[in-house]
Amino acid sequence: MGVDYYKILQVDRSAKDDDLKKAYRKLAMKWHPDKNPNNKKEAEAKFKQISEAYEVLSDPQKKAIYDQYGEEGLKGQVPPPDAGGAGTGTTFFSTGDMPGSFRFNPRNADDIFAEFFGFSSPFGGMGGRGGGGGGGGGGMRSRFPGGMFGDDMFASFGEGGGIHMSQGAPRKAAPIENKLPCTLEEIYKGTTKKMKISREIADASGKTMPVEEILTINVKPGWKKGTKITFPEKGNEQPNVTPADLVFIIDEKPHSVFARDGNDLVVTQKISLAEALTGYTVHLTTLDGRNLTIPINNVIHPNYEEVVPREGMPLPKDPSKKGNLRIKFNIKFPTRLTDEQKAGIRKLFNNA
Repeated sequence: MGVDYYKILQVDRSAKDDDLKKAYRKLAMKWHPDKNPNNKKEAEAKFKQISEAYEVLSDPQKKAIYDQYGEEGLKGQVPPPDAGGAGTGTTFFSTGDMPGSFRFNPRNADDIFAEFFGFSSPFGGMGGRGGGGGGGGGGMRSRFPGGMFGDDMFASFGEGGGIHMSQGAPRKAAPIENKLPCTLEEIYKGTTKKMKISREIADASGKTMPVEEILTINVKPGWKKGTKITFPEKGNEQPNVTPADLVFIIDEKPHSVFARDGNDLVVTQKISLAEALTGYTVHLTTLDGRNLTIPINNVIHPNYEEVVPREGMPLPKDPSKKGNLRIKFNIKFPTRLTDEQKAGIRKLFNNA
């Protein structure tokens, strides 16, 4: 087969396009003549081989000819596949001396490098070597006279990675946070809120203009205080800055009857001492408008708590399930008793 392009690029025959690019990137940077001033002649030869191997293996038609006929097939010793009719082949193959034969002329190695990386030399070399890669052309033509990147540019390329240019990605503006007050009823049932925002947007020239936008926020049943809803990059647009994310944070408005404790609802009832001792019935309207009647026949002491299962807040992950309703009591004790009342109470409790 003559020259083994796969071996030169250190890849196997099943290598994909990305594998070929990684191999060429690594080897071309390693053997670039401007990177090897002490063994420039050897580096130029290897650099030319690497470029030629990449040119052939990265082109499907050249690769097909090479895989079937080897280097000789590329250079006109045998016709390529399907070369019988007029107009076959590509512009990369020129007609040779014999009818029906084709000849591969490798491109200049410097041109392949410049096309791949976007510049001729990152090492500050001005060129001056002749010959190139068989396709004519002069030596290295640096687009950055005097080596504006300096001698340590190679360090930023890494052994197998991509090019890391000095200009990084635009910085991201800090998130803009706003509280979103919701009633307990809204959080219990779920609701949709429309928020009108004003922001600056930029056109292609960088000129900014104000726009108004309506954002729709779907508040799910059972969401807790502190839940965040993020609208990515809805902040103002400005040059070289990625717009800020707009974040709404759920907040709970105070309720006249209920307080929330995790997934539970807590309510406190004011009752008299007589009601605490003789029985009491709690009447409540739930957050979704139902009327609850809860009779309590136990003696209600100051730390007593009545628990009603599944009448609390919906669970955020499963709104079909709910926490509990916890009823606490504030017992109003009399500030003074008459002698007759005291005697009656003593008599009552002595007989109890």
